[in-house]
Amino acid sequence: MIDLREVRSVTEFQRNVKDYVGRLKKKKSPLVLTVNGRAELVVQDARSYQDLLGRLERAEAVAAIRQGIAQFEAGGGIPLEEAERRLRKKHGFSR
Repeated sequence: MIDLREVRSVTEFQRNVKDYVGRLKKKKSPLVLTVNGRAELVVQDARSYQDLLGRLERAEAVAAIRQGIAQFEAGGGIPLEEAERRLRKKHGFSR
């Protein structure tokens, strides 16, 4: 979650880049940068950003699995043997 107390202007950030980079790495929370008083950018340390992307990827995978299960339970899908037959035919593999 973005701490709304951590909103700074781009100009202030540029003047104190070294300090802000240190804070970002230590606090692991993003910083909102403004241009002409309006929020325009979010700055975050690379490790925290990568962790965020990892959580998003896992959440999307779980949602896709749940959707597949729901479709299967609603009568969608085909038996494994039929799926295998179709894939072998499509890709030119024999047993």
